[in-house]
Amino acid sequence: MSQTSTSQPPAIKSRLGAILRATSGNFLEQYDFFLFGFYASAIAKAFFPAENETAALLNAFGVFWLGALMRPVGAIALGAYIDKIGRRTGLIVTLGIMAIGTVVIAFCPSYATIGIAAPVIVVLGRLLQGFSAGVELGGVSVYLSEIATPGNKGFYTSFQSASQQVAIFVASIIGFVLSEMMPAATVAAWGWRIPFFIGCLIIPVLFVLRRTLEETPEFLAMKKHPNASEVFASAIANWRIVVLGMLMAILTTVTFYFVTVYTPTFGKNVLQLSSQDSLLVTVMVAVTNFIWNPVGGAVSDRLGRKPVLLTIAILSFVTAYPALHWLIAAPTFGKMLAVELMFSFYFGTYSGTMLGSLVEVVPAHVRTTCFSLAFALAAGLFGTFTPFASTWLIEHTGDKASPGYWLMCAAALGIFAALAIYRGGETIQAREAVAA
Repeated sequence: MSQTSTSQPPAIKSRLGAILRATSGNFLEQYDFFLFGFYASAIAKAFFPAENETAALLNAFGVFWLGALMRPVGAIALGAYIDKIGRRTGLIVTLGIMAIGTVVIAFCPSYATIGIAAPVIVVLGRLLQGFSAGVELGGVSVYLSEIATPGNKGFYTSFQSASQQVAIFVASIIGFVLSEMMPAATVAAWGWRIPFFIGCLIIPVLFVLRRTLEETPEFLAMKKHPNASEVFASAIANWRIVVLGMLMAILTTVTFYFVTVYTPTFGKNVLQLSSQDSLLVTVMVAVTNFIWNPVGGAVSDRLGRKPVLLTIAILSFVTAYPALHWLIAAPTFGKMLAVELMFSFYFGTYSGTMLGSLVEVVPAHVRTTCFSLAFALAAGLFGTFTPFASTWLIEHTGDKASPGYWLMCAAALGIFAALAIYRGGETIQAREAVAA
């Protein structure tokens, strides 16, 4: 086990800079993920030709999800590496792998040009991105938690998720400008690649930022850093915490991918609103997501994690389907914005709280591995599956509000996890430590 650090955290100015440098890699991940979701229809036609548009779209979202299935693998492999070698070096490695996946997808020729090799290359790019993303979020969250000032871990850790919203905002603005400057047919044919190329140009800047990171005092204070076999053994021994952490994180990941990656497709293909309307809603959601994340973290630092987690999960369970049913009855830009802003409040407040909670409940000496594995399972099995699940539910039920059932399921799991983790006013980790 690790020893508690007696070192003082870095000065305030250094911590603010560390937050920016640590979260810079999140920008690339979410920037690329959002673009894949927003331009899913164009990507489907370019790389996954099918008999009809829905089948092609399901193929594209299927590949999007397939990459996410690599998250648990990355969480275990790269998580063990970070717990052994350090937070700083690990975050540089994850950024490098993510960058390779981004470049591969951006420059891959279409199916019409190279045939079956095109979807194969895109799948490989997504697998690399998923492998890196498996530990990116966990590594950043742990880093922010370990540099936080006393009593503010929730607030600091929330900037992991808040930083992703900057990527969504930038990607949405680029997409909006592109749709205004180019005919829709041109964007669908090749214009969709431009935002991906811009992402490639950002990569060198992100590397410069990441390379200036300092190691956390808490990691340096550990007398022993576990090797890979010890990390794996400890992660297995703490499987209950990992599973409950996964269940707690599902509501975060499902709601996030619904309000960001799936929203543009939902607005265009299901509600029949314009691309500009869908993008404007996504821009506004990204702004409110950024605001609500640190608010949620700060409130949970004062009131406790359990009441915030339960309140938001219950609200989400009760309102998800009715809100979507109200929206699809007579879709308008204003109604879509209202519903999405409601979900944004749920996501941001819950996420800002959940991240701090998950860092606290996993064992310190394998913190990155257990956090990353729990979050990766939630994202890989549920969160990134949201666009596919939503499309499938609508196609097979005929109910355009049916994605609400998927959101309700995530909320129910969040309620169960919060009650199980904080049963009796103490965390499961504390109870198991006493029992041991």
